[in-house]
Amino acid sequence: MPTPRLHPIIILGAGLSGLTLAYRLSQRGQESLILEARNRLGGRILTSRSAPTAALELGATWLGQKHGALVALLEELGLATFEQVTGGRAIYEAISTSPPQVVQLPPNEEPTLRIAGGTDTLIQKLAAALPPDCLQLETRVEHLELLPDGLAVHTNRGEYRAARVISTLPPHLLVATVHISPALPTALREIAETTHTWMGESIKVGLRYAKPFWHSTGGPGGTIFSNVGPVSEMYDHSNVEDDHYALKGFLNGVYYSLRPEERRAMVLDQLRKYYGGVVDEYLAYEEGVWRQEPFTFAPYASHVLPHQHNGHPVFRQPYLEGRLLLAGSETAAEYPGYMDGAVRSAEWAARQCQALAQKEKLNEQ
Repeated sequence: MPTPRLHPIIILGAGLSGLTLAYRLSQRGQESLILEARNRLGGRILTSRSAPTAALELGATWLGQKHGALVALLEELGLATFEQVTGGRAIYEAISTSPPQVVQLPPNEEPTLRIAGGTDTLIQKLAAALPPDCLQLETRVEHLELLPDGLAVHTNRGEYRAARVISTLPPHLLVATVHISPALPTALREIAETTHTWMGESIKVGLRYAKPFWHSTGGPGGTIFSNVGPVSEMYDHSNVEDDHYALKGFLNGVYYSLRPEERRAMVLDQLRKYYGGVVDEYLAYEEGVWRQEPFTFAPYASHVLPHQHNGHPVFRQPYLEGRLLLAGSETAAEYPGYMDGAVRSAEWAARQCQALAQKEKLNEQ
């Protein structure tokens, strides 16, 4: 068999980090190939659309002005943001033995923002800016092997070769699902095995409605905080134009093993306590159970805390003789686990690629 073509850079994962990295490399005239195991782009950004109703964000949703790298990228791509609507009040359920209350929310000096048009518009913009042949979907990486001139990338669709590989997979997922030879250093593997994959255990649920009954004057509003559950938080999820309407929130992650219809019944039961029978007039119920996503979540060997080891400096070192770099949201030095961290890690990796290439060129002279 002929030797596969040697790509300058192969990127593992077509989420926000992988696409931003390819975009930044392309701006510098550097070629890359993205290998993505899913049949879609976006990773943990997942916007469900059912025209002409409201889009539902079943993955990453919110940002703030403090997220400078993400805000700058959105501005560069011509994408607008809008403030998350709270209505100035919220339903608050403290304990199961007391009825829910409607409380006033204090002014928010740092409002939470959403991306106008849906979070996936960022993914679409980045992908549209890349060469059409640099994205390979449904390509699951199974083994990375160090060679004298680079890395062999063994996948379910055959072998690829690269001078350098940049993984944007969550570190735990990488070491749990990809065989790497020679083995990565013990210190890195032990940290990666106990690094929390942000949103990995999350369940997001959304309900589309023809009318926003929670907007009624003097009503309880669409913001919910509950210590009782099973929904712990819920928010108005209408579009920026305010002509398509939805509620979206978080279901307690312990319910991942139930059937979708069982989770839906639990959500509706809880919402009836606050709004009455009108909640049953929904147009659609949708959910994102991230623990059931094999290209996001892998079981941990021991208990891992939220954000555990996110941003650990061990992730910002080159490995396999400088041929392997680790990027992705959990590896970022700032805001790890968030969309801003995903962008920052990608931009760091792009700079590292340039620095390593220059160093290798000097060594050859």
